[in-house]
Amino acid sequence: MDWKKLFGFAPLPKPEFIKVYENAMERKIAGGKPVSELEFLVIDTETTGLDIKRDHVLSYGAVQVSHNRIRIASAREFYLRPKKRNREAIKVHGLVRERPYVSREQLIRSFLDDAQHKILVGHHLGFDLAMMERVGRSIGLRKIKNPVLDTFNLALRLDMGKFYDPQAVVSTDYSLDKLCERYAISPDDRHTAAGDALLAAQLLVKLLKAAEKKGIKTFADLMG
Repeated sequence: MDWKKLFGFAPLPKPEFIKVYENAMERKIAGGKPVSELEFLVIDTETTGLDIKRDHVLSYGAVQVSHNRIRIASAREFYLRPKKRNREAIKVHGLVRERPYVSREQLIRSFLDDAQHKILVGHHLGFDLAMMERVGRSIGLRKIKNPVLDTFNLALRLDMGKFYDPQAVVSTDYSLDKLCERYAISPDDRHTAAGDALLAAQLLVKLLKAAEKKGIKTFADLMG
């Protein structure tokens, strides 16, 4: 007897689009590929809070960067119907009026289609990925398989070297707002998923240019 199935713990069957994504991600990016030829998907989520286990995604934004250019036409923004109202989240994110909501499957399908063969980027990206995996779990997504690059960590590395001491870091100096100010990026549409994804994309382009000047020229250099 399959006890996992009996008690509802068996893995969910995967939709075909998840299988396509997973198969596509078997092909790895060559370490020697120049940074100028890499493709990125910059993402952001707005949520009801910061607890990965209890809070929920309200909206998702993304934009692609390739050959060191932001592809504005690729920009995405989706809204999930909130399971519960959260006054603090609404106050910060401004998501009080009705939106054209999409299903979890529509959101994950778009995300995975865009993410194929790309490096995922975000500011404090680990949180966004954990929340997206939580959204996708109910439809069979077990793990996001892309290589990842956090603009927070990249900015620190460029300033303090590859083996910096975390104890010496003043994290508030590397917030998205502070880095945008430092790199002369206008913080338009802040605290929306699409707006923050676009800000992070602009920051990425600036950081990649600074990285090149420090000898970071290939995918292996960037991810090393």
